[in-house]
Amino acid sequence: MARKPVQQRAKATVDAIVEAGFIAMAERGPAATTTRQIADIAGVGVGSLYEYFENKEEIFRVMSERFVADTIAMIQPLIPTIVRKPIKEAVLDLLGHFRDFLQANNERYLKCARYAMALDFEQHVEPLQKTLSELVTQYLMHHPETLKIRNIPTMSYIMINGGIYSVVRHLCDPAPPITFDELAGGLADMVSHYTEREMALVSP
Repeated sequence: MARKPVQQRAKATVDAIVEAGFIAMAERGPAATTTRQIADIAGVGVGSLYEYFENKEEIFRVMSERFVADTIAMIQPLIPTIVRKPIKEAVLDLLGHFRDFLQANNERYLKCARYAMALDFEQHVEPLQKTLSELVTQYLMHHPETLKIRNIPTMSYIMINGGIYSVVRHLCDPAPPITFDELAGGLADMVSHYTEREMALVSP
């Protein structure tokens, strides 16, 4: 960022530019989006935009960070409730909230997620991974019988990232072959069946 905003008015300008970035991204995609378009949507001059952002890539970076921060803010209040539920209900609950989060505000974050690779989203996802790891850890603590499962870190990584990808792809599909409820139910069944199978294998 060219200059860090300090005063409230400057912070409001930066927020307007970032919000305009989401709008421009949804309408045009990252390649066709320009700083002038973002400035016009934000209602500021291009010169004012360049006071805080060196280029559109810098705006995209802040957008990615905000996406991650808002996702974490959505998940954290759910953790105390989710970790006390049976595994299938827990997965269904989390996936339902994730869908609602992506579709809120005219699908702002869903449209952004379509261009995750172009936004170098992976560079900013570590805090989200930590939050999801915390969720898994707390779930295991509330359900100590699940500690018998082998390869918990590996399977958690596969299931969490596979679930996120599946939800985003399904919501981006204009004519998905299955409903969201069917998708969520299938993912929940997959996690539940795997958990039950692993626990049965190690039971005396």
